Amino acid sequence: MTNTELILNMLAEASTKDISQATEPKTFDENKTVAQQGGNVARVARRELEERTGKKVVTPLNAKSLQKQLTATQKKSR
Repeated sequence: MTNTELILNMLAEASTKDISQATEPKTFDENKTVAQQGGNVARVARRELEERTGKKVVTPLNAKSLQKQLTATQKKSR
């Protein structure tokens, strides 16, 4: 996961929490709707960023493989 992916994940979680606090859902279905709304905030941000940069934000890498890739790149640049 890249830093951008982590940030977008945090945005989705924070948005969901804020929406939940504002609307105070009571049922499972209401909570599900709030979660979808929070995820949509991050989805819109991701799509906007991808449109402006022309690059995909989501990668198939996990944190461990990303760290290996960064370490290898740093070794090559020395």
